[in-house]
Amino acid sequence: MPSNNDANDLKAKEKEKKQVLLRLSPSLWESLAAWAEDDFRSINGQIEYLLTEAVKKRRGGLK
Repeated sequence: MPSNNDANDLKAKEKEKKQVLLRLSPSLWESLAAWAEDDFRSINGQIEYLLTEAVKKRRGGLK
């Protein structure tokens, strides 16, 4: 059974973010910006959401 400290460490690790340089075409950027606005997200949040959903679909969940 994991300790409370293990659960807190996992939560803290989930909040850490890695930075990635991503180059997008202007048309893709505009499409993502419009989609993000529709979903009340930032563009960064929208990209992270889409990538998370793609990984879930491909692997059945995140590690």
